[in-house]
Amino acid sequence: MTAARPARFWAITAAALVGVSATLALGSWQMSRAADKLALQAVIDQRKSMVPIGLDALMAAPPGELLHRPVLLRGTWAARQTVYLDNRQMGGKPGFYVVTPLLLEDGKAAVVVERGWVQRNFVEREKLPPVETPPGVVEVRGRLAPPPAKLYEFDHAAHGPIRQNLDLAQFRAETGLALLDLAVQQTGPASEGLLRDWPEAASGVEKHYGYVFQWWALSGLIAFLYAWFQFIAPRRKSSHG
Repeated sequence: MTAARPARFWAITAAALVGVSATLALGSWQMSRAADKLALQAVIDQRKSMVPIGLDALMAAPPGELLHRPVLLRGTWAARQTVYLDNRQMGGKPGFYVVTPLLLEDGKAAVVVERGWVQRNFVEREKLPPVETPPGVVEVRGRLAPPPAKLYEFDHAAHGPIRQNLDLAQFRAETGLALLDLAVQQTGPASEGLLRDWPEAASGVEKHYGYVFQWWALSGLIAFLYAWFQFIAPRRKSSHG
């Protein structure tokens, strides 16, 4: 007849079961997050391959349904409202993202356009680099994007042409323009003194797969240590005793 297990054995067993269950669940959660991001990336890639939309489609659909779609718009630049977003990189070099509102041809709305990147003057840091802004009606090709990403800044005052960030609601109030709740990232070859080698946003699934490996490896380690110290090691000890 097998001797009853001591209370310590059952306490360790319960702790091991909790540890294995928790780490397996955390690994599975990270797998689901990776799957969600892959699905989102598939939607983005599909939208990028669609035909460009124009002003009518842009005004008719909710902004969230149009993100990452190619777009072809006509309008005039609000050149005096151009903003230079600092500490932005392209090709590993720091500089400015140049953002100018485009007054759409319907005359009722405007959209901020990330026109491209230009290197800043590191000797005269307040000197604006030369950028051409054509007058009259222009045609802009690009893709619809969220407003420019925000970087950390110590001073939250956002005034003047050189800024760390662009808050769309604040910029709308500042300029008096009926800015849409999205932006256009202009695409195409370099022109007007601007580069447009925009970085592709990574899905980030590799990070989640790394977490999956860590959690499931920890789960396997807990199970191995439990089996070793509760069963294998005692039997080896008794067989050599």
